[in-house]
Amino acid sequence: MATLAVPPVASPEDAIAVVDPKSYSAWDPLLDVFDRLRAETPVVRIEAPDDQFAPFWLVTRYDDVMRISKDNAGFLNSPRPTVLTNRKGEELARSITGGSPNLVNSLVAMDAPIHMKMRRLTQEWFMPKSLARIEADIRDLARRTVDRLVEAGPELDFVTQVSAPYPLHVVMQILGVPEQDEPRMLFLTQQLFGGQDKDLNKSGVADLSPEQITQIVLGAVADFERYFDELAEKRREQPTEDVASLLANATIDGEPLSPRDLAGYYIILAAAGHDTTSASTAGAMLALSRDAAQFAQVKADRSLLPGIVEEAIRWTTPVQHFMRMAAHDTEIAGVPIKAGDWLMINYVAANHDPAQFEQPRKFDAARSPNRHLAFGAGAHQCLGLHLARLEMRILFEALLDRLESVEPAGEARRANSTFVGGLKTLPLRIRAA
Repeated sequence: MATLAVPPVASPEDAIAVVDPKSYSAWDPLLDVFDRLRAETPVVRIEAPDDQFAPFWLVTRYDDVMRISKDNAGFLNSPRPTVLTNRKGEELARSITGGSPNLVNSLVAMDAPIHMKMRRLTQEWFMPKSLARIEADIRDLARRTVDRLVEAGPELDFVTQVSAPYPLHVVMQILGVPEQDEPRMLFLTQQLFGGQDKDLNKSGVADLSPEQITQIVLGAVADFERYFDELAEKRREQPTEDVASLLANATIDGEPLSPRDLAGYYIILAAAGHDTTSASTAGAMLALSRDAAQFAQVKADRSLLPGIVEEAIRWTTPVQHFMRMAAHDTEIAGVPIKAGDWLMINYVAANHDPAQFEQPRKFDAARSPNRHLAFGAGAHQCLGLHLARLEMRILFEALLDRLESVEPAGEARRANSTFVGGLKTLPLRIRAA
């Protein structure tokens, strides 16, 4: 592709759509915007009209997002915020952390060589061979979760009844958080990822200022850090077999993890480890509740279960974007990118690219191949992808065993969030088998 003489700039309306949390809850109108931009200007400069955000490049094509995701030397995570952050939020983060643009110093905010050293600490824990040790426990939890679902029916909210508590309990057991503390972990996760949504941040205020949202997120991070500081101290005194003990006593290059690195590791496992699986699980149930024929098909043919899982993750795309910084001058889709430029790799747009996915807005459990980007790619591919797939497959086995039919019982509502998104309510009407 020839280099463009004048790099494309998005219209003010399109720029607002990309950075507005409400766009991601509306969903279909945003997909329309992505379809148009992907076809006309697949890499386009976003300049927020109120200058609330620093300018960045929006990348919407699957192939371009894949390229950037795999090139961890050319596109860096840590020099700029890893998630879309307004100017004031970045300034506050740097003042609090002593220079870092990210309030949480987690794996997703790290570059080589420290990133891989940190990742290796727990990587083995989340491989299929290790997860086989807890599969029986997950199956038992899935059965009990579906039992409660049937008892709560025939009408219920699937998010609060199933898709939120089920993966939360799995991850907390792996991490080593006592069951009585799980509601606190859920509340803090919702504040961390749902700070832009009045229902999830518990403020009840529809239009909080960026400063107010930043304060909510900051409070959640501080509470997470206090909790995990105490947990780490307990695990140093009395180690167990959980991941909290592994991290509390881990060393890198002969040195223990710093308090900030340790807290960041705990937070990413505790929060992202369940919220994204919750979103995908709810997304699958939404799709199946709207399509009785497909529900009957997968109930009769369990070989489609892996397809349900992959399609739910693609169709929902819980992690909606990450930001990267160009390490050197380059070119993407004919657009010159300068060293230091900020880029948004938008997974929602990439996972709905018709060049990669035929009829991308259709939920198709039989879709093959389904090489979606919801888990990312390259060195930063999701650490917990095997766990997410296992949890979802086991849960849907139990659901299909116990349910004869499922249908919508009200309006499903998505969260207002530019980063981690998904359904916050899913009213269903069920009939037990």
